[in-house]
Amino acid sequence: MKLSPLALSLVAALCAIPASRVHADDVTPASATTASTAATDDDTGGTRNRQAPKVHELGAISVSAALDQARNALSPDTGSSQYVIDQKSIQALPLGAATPMNQVILQAPGVVQDSYGGLHVRGDHANLQYRIDGVIIPESISGFGQTLDARAIQRVSLLDGALPAQYGLRTAAVVDVTTKSGADLGNGGSIGVTGGSFGTFNPNVSLWGSSGNWSAYFTANYLQNDVGIENPTASRSPIHDHTNQVKGFGDISYLIDNDTRLSFMFGFANNRFQIPNRQDASPQFGYLDVTNFDAANLNEQQNEQTRFGVLSLQGKLGATGYQVSLGQRYSGLQYLPDDIGDLMFNGVAGAINQADRASTLQADFSTPLSDTHTLRYGVYGSYDRAGTNTHSLVFPADADGNQTSTTPFGIFTSNRIVAKTWSAYVQDEWSIGQNWTVNYGLRGDEYKAFGTTQSQLSPRIGVVWQATDSTTVHAGYSRYFTPPATEMITAANIAAFAGTTNAVKNYGNNEPLAERSNYFDVGVSQNFGSAWTLGLDTYYRQVHRLQDEGQFGQALVYSTFNYRLGRVAGAEFTANYDSGPWSAYFNFAYTKAMGKDVITSQYNFSPEDLAYIADNYIYLDHDQKYTSSGGVSYALGDDTKIGADYLFGTGLRRDGAVPNGASMPAYFQLNLNVSHDFTFDRFGKLHTQLALINALDRTYQLRDGTGVGVGAPQFGPRRGLYLSLQKDF
Repeated sequence: MKLSPLALSLVAALCAIPASRVHADDVTPASATTASTAATDDDTGGTRNRQAPKVHELGAISVSAALDQARNALSPDTGSSQYVIDQKSIQALPLGAATPMNQVILQAPGVVQDSYGGLHVRGDHANLQYRIDGVIIPESISGFGQTLDARAIQRVSLLDGALPAQYGLRTAAVVDVTTKSGADLGNGGSIGVTGGSFGTFNPNVSLWGSSGNWSAYFTANYLQNDVGIENPTASRSPIHDHTNQVKGFGDISYLIDNDTRLSFMFGFANNRFQIPNRQDASPQFGYLDVTNFDAANLNEQQNEQTRFGVLSLQGKLGATGYQVSLGQRYSGLQYLPDDIGDLMFNGVAGAINQADRASTLQADFSTPLSDTHTLRYGVYGSYDRAGTNTHSLVFPADADGNQTSTTPFGIFTSNRIVAKTWSAYVQDEWSIGQNWTVNYGLRGDEYKAFGTTQSQLSPRIGVVWQATDSTTVHAGYSRYFTPPATEMITAANIAAFAGTTNAVKNYGNNEPLAERSNYFDVGVSQNFGSAWTLGLDTYYRQVHRLQDEGQFGQALVYSTFNYRLGRVAGAEFTANYDSGPWSAYFNFAYTKAMGKDVITSQYNFSPEDLAYIADNYIYLDHDQKYTSSGGVSYALGDDTKIGADYLFGTGLRRDGAVPNGASMPAYFQLNLNVSHDFTFDRFGKLHTQLALINALDRTYQLRDGTGVGVGAPQFGPRRGLYLSLQKDF
């Protein structure tokens, strides 16, 4: 890869920065404990969303734990909003460590659930960045959120709002994962299984340990059930909805010396899905001499693969801490149609094969300039190659789209995209007295793809005021640059279907554009004693070339399009309690997300919708006015706990008198659980957990199949009972 002039100028500026002495004061882990307890299982040491004090003494912490803290010091914690979910909180969820990653993140404020496991944070469509132990993992075609297993997580933080200059590209939120470490856990492992309703069978195994300078952690699990994708009907038993999924994660580390560590992190996921069927659909096209087809017999399937590996070197150059990482991520997706069924219902049967391979370089540095200034700077580069091959069967059609023959014929289309991204940032964390901290910086991003180059310099500033020992106020402004996903339907591919039952009109520009926005965020956090933490956060985002995505076609793959203008605003309230046997949390969020004037990929829209949206703001399809989550857990003793949590939403958007002009009905889902640790003389301790999901069995619909870019209807889960057994050794 060649550095662009923008990247070269920023890197040259970074390399000219002098180094000076590191202070222990600059180590800022996301923890509310002292350094002496930082290596315990619950290293967040407090309630969710509690601000962390700075660690002043390393004391007798192990070398590995000290390096973990030094890695945390590479990232600032000022100006943005942070919500922490630790291992203890994950275990308190109904399914415990068997909870899917997206369901874990749903417990944070401002996170809205969607179909196919999708998540929306603060009115954005996806646009999430995943970091594992400080390293960016590029997004995959199928959505990385279902690749990582919650069993590997020590702590996950959701960072959103006005982010510091270190964070860019995917900016709706940063899902910052700290994984478990073999050096901290000792030598051992765990084996278990979760099973229950809808044919669920989910065995898992984890191994960890250390020897000399080596340490390692591995986990893998297999999942099968009969509700792999949300049911498109309200029934308890989806038709043709089986899934088989295999996931794994590993981390191997070698201590070169007390200040230097070499790590290799890897993960994989191979997921197979049946596409669930509806019985109320009727064929729209004839196929040879066949005039009828039972929709319940459709046999559409989708397979997804994700693999990633990252080699990281962490250490010190003089007084400067650093972490340099080389990584690669491969993602693949295959949609396998039911040729006859898809032709008769949709007029097209397309076998889609997508592949995307991204190679990355990331380097982050932290240099204390004085007792009051810490300089952080770094670079990131990505070389992304994506390709799509589609073999389609279609019928010939006249100019009005009417089928003129029942004999199908084949069309082959192919896309090849190379995307190059370079980013560099520099920022200074300035401590003013005892109560004020200012983090200001500049970020540069350049994105080359689709034959064009787009770039931006983005200023950032965040301020934290420690008003009292228990009151923290933060405010920030960030300029954001968000490149599109490496997917595009070209004009040539559209033209290939002219005169067929898959023909569309090309209304304009098919090249997705990078989004540019101004983000403002103000919030306050208040502690009451050691048990209560309350928080209030407000935000406003002014957007140009607002990116959105929709499912345009049968495959569960999203396509990017742009609104010319967008505006998003909202507020979040959080309350957390942790004292003795009780712990509880409550989140409530308000969001309003709107866009105006579709300026790319107009072929997905009707002329009437385009004309209306050109002159009027409409709600984005993933807008949900009010969202809430909460939970409570009570320990009956050392061995027994009971708990409950819930999700509430006023509903995503659907079509009304205008596009996205109405809302789906409100929903409420209550989950219950009880856990107990049995101890046997020879067998030892056995952890058991019983979960009742959607205990009230309230039927609710996430989507009804209408709205901009919305595919089939999807319903939330029906009541299910699940039992987990877990044995450590």
